Amino acid sequence: MPTKQNQSDAFLIQRLQSGDKNALTFLVKKWHKLFCEKAYWLVKDKDIAKDIAQESWLVIMDKINNLKNPEQFKYWAYRIVVNKSTDWLRLQSRQRKKTVKLIIDIKSDDDNYSENQQLKSAMSKAIKDLPHNQKVVIQLFYLQEFSLKQIGKMLDISVGTAKSRLFYAREKLKIILKTRNYEN
Repeated sequence: MPTKQNQSDAFLIQRLQSGDKNALTFLVKKWHKLFCEKAYWLVKDKDIAKDIAQESWLVIMDKINNLKNPEQFKYWAYRIVVNKSTDWLRLQSRQRKKTVKLIIDIKSDDDNYSENQQLKSAMSKAIKDLPHNQKVVIQLFYLQEFSLKQIGKMLDISVGTAKSRLFYAREKLKIILKTRNYEN
């Protein structure tokens, strides 16, 4: 049997689904603090919890017409808050992992600095030995970070031709570096 609270939520949801925007005001007054508390319980940061509650309201407003059983609003809305909180926690975890990896990479880069300088020098010399059309594609793709499509437009060639030149340039670089004993 639905509780009085679920019935009042259901009534507000039905009004909101019917286009009564005032019903949203009542829902926000009733649930926003609880959403913030639920998010805080998960993320342990008040400001982030408030942001998550706000983002949750955006999702709720976007999807409210899809809610088939208005008595289930509480559980449905809490699930949105929990999902948003979990997404934020996953993002933080990924960012921490990237930071740790970056620190490790920086330390290993310090150790390999002179070796990398030698390799860069060898690569630069090898690129100079490429035919002009391959050299241009390599430089545009790797040094200036243009896409194959952009390179094709710039050089007035097809994407397939740009891709082919890049492939053959890489193959030629491998051979050049291998004969000069720079390949690992």
